[in-house]
Amino acid sequence: MRSVTYSMSVSLDGYIVGPDGGFDWTVPDEEVFRFWIDEIREVGVHLLGRRLYETMLYWETADQDPSLDQSMLEWAALWKPLPKVVFSTTLSAVQGSARLASGGLAEEIERLRAEPGEGDIAIGGATLAAEAAASDLIDEYRAVVYPVLVGGGIPFFPHRGRRVDLELLETRTFSSRVVYLRYRVAR
Repeated sequence: MRSVTYSMSVSLDGYIVGPDGGFDWTVPDEEVFRFWIDEIREVGVHLLGRRLYETMLYWETADQDPSLDQSMLEWAALWKPLPKVVFSTTLSAVQGSARLASGGLAEEIERLRAEPGEGDIAIGGATLAAEAAASDLIDEYRAVVYPVLVGGGIPFFPHRGRRVDLELLETRTFSSRVVYLRYRVAR
């Protein structure tokens, strides 16, 4: 069965964006960007909320930007054809290899897990992850922790109101002092 993963960049105090909505502190250096390229290779379908979908729209046409370096072109080549499911109550259409979710999150994940296919079911965005966590649908949490305290904003970890035990699967420290933590939900 395909795993559901939630992976995002996060400040040390636990936020994916700061109180002003900014996330400029998450700009990856080449080593971290290469890591993200390797991560996206393991994804079979990406579930996104509207805000993250709109942020990532840049990559749908990024391959036409002559200023991009080889790593960014490689990312764009992987991201653009990747199947995406967008959860939104305000969008009426999406672009490229994305489709609007036809059902609720639990139903979409159940259907995707039942379909033949390879690669993880990745969740992007804290709001969508909170909904998945509340239904105990997340199998792995993957945090790329930046050495910064932003003091508030949108939290990486959804507030579930109950304890969730995790098993550490992997850690990695990058030369930029960024730390990757990969945990599996203990069931």
